[in-house]
Amino acid sequence: MSNQAHLSTTHQSESVLQTNKVLRNTYMLLGMTLGFSALMAFVAIATNAAPMHFIITLVGFYGLLFAIHKTANSAMGLVLVFALTGFMGYTIGPLLGMISAIGPQGNEIIMTAMGGTALIFFALSAYVLTTKKDMSFLGGMMVAGFVALVVMMIANIFLNMPALSLALSALFILFSAGAILMQTSAIIHGGERNYVLATVTLFVSIYNIFLSLIQLLMAFAGGDE
Repeated sequence: MSNQAHLSTTHQSESVLQTNKVLRNTYMLLGMTLGFSALMAFVAIATNAAPMHFIITLVGFYGLLFAIHKTANSAMGLVLVFALTGFMGYTIGPLLGMISAIGPQGNEIIMTAMGGTALIFFALSAYVLTTKKDMSFLGGMMVAGFVALVVMMIANIFLNMPALSLALSALFILFSAGAILMQTSAIIHGGERNYVLATVTLFVSIYNIFLSLIQLLMAFAGGDE
């Protein structure tokens, strides 16, 4: 009995160490990729880069995402993570440059979106890390949310309605918040042991929240004029 208890304690200790390692590596890589993405956005702004075509953006994003999942357990996976996050930073650069060119109000919108994104991410992460709650029950809602996002995006292409665009941005924030909760919970409870994949999920969620907040703030600022 004592041997079983010892083995159980050892297993729990190893599990905790593994969890802490994945968390540490994930947040370290996430910080580095966020910094690299910001740098690439600055390069796009400084070089006055033209907005990238929607199709090129989609192909680049999903192509790199697919490659990362195929190489997540190798050094190439790390390289591709930086390629993906740098690419995403570069594609958002022209938009940020356009907003910044508006003047003080534009810079205020960008800073507010950055602050809001950071607040949402840290609050959600802190909640899961503090409560240790298993958020896997969100899986069904996330699937439903994904389907709703796809339908709304297709509808918005043809209808181009401002109200639908705002609703889409709000839903993206909710969906991304759910992804952050689930991914952090998966790391804690052993469902995710690959920090490369965990980093990509968190980065894309943060990116979507930031972009959605930008769109919402721009819409509200335009409505005040």
